[in-house]
Formats: sequence, structure tokens, C-alpha cells
Amino acid sequence: MPLTSPDWSPFLPGIALWALALYLPLSGPLGRLEEALAAGSLPSPVQQVMLVISSLLLALAIGVLADLGLSWALGPDWASSLGLIAAGWGLFTALASRAREDGE
Repeated sequence: MPLTSPDWSPFLPGIALWALALYLPLSGPLGRLEEALAAGSLPSPVQQVMLVISSLLLALAIGVLADLGLSWALGPDWASSLGLIAAGWGLFTALASRAREDGE
């Protein structure tokens, strides 16, 4: 019996939405990596690229876990819907925070 790979297509929208929703909250704790890179001898553009890639990979990994866990508990459609709500809420709070800072 040949091995077949699972079909991830139902999970891709939810994974992308959860990764987007979790990108900013997860990129904040990467300050220690930023400090370690700053102490190293890498040029600044390379440091920035490494930080962006590492935060994207971290958000993607957590997005996969969040979507798979919620898909298992609620179903893929509900997990994607919750990911959309989380991404929208993150955008709303970021815009509200920026508007509050500009108003002060």
C-alpha cells in the first residue's frame, strides 16, 4: 500500500489567518534574538532579514498548531473563522493604539 500525503488544503486559510493574527504578538518576545544578533558581527540588513524570517516562521508554526487544534475541536471552517476574527481584532487594536498615540 503506497503512502499518501495528507491533504492540507482545507487547513491553509485557517493557518494563514492564525499566522497573521499571531505575527505581532509573537514577534515582540524575539527581543532576545535581536539583542544576540546586535552583539554579533552580522551586517544590519542581514540581522533584519533574520528577525523577520524567524518571526514569520514562529507565527506560522504557532498558526499551524492553533489551526490544527481548533480544527480538531471545532472543525476546519470554525477554526478559519476564528482565525479571521483574531486577525481582524489584531488589526483593530493596532489601529486603535496608533490613533490613541497620535491623539495624545
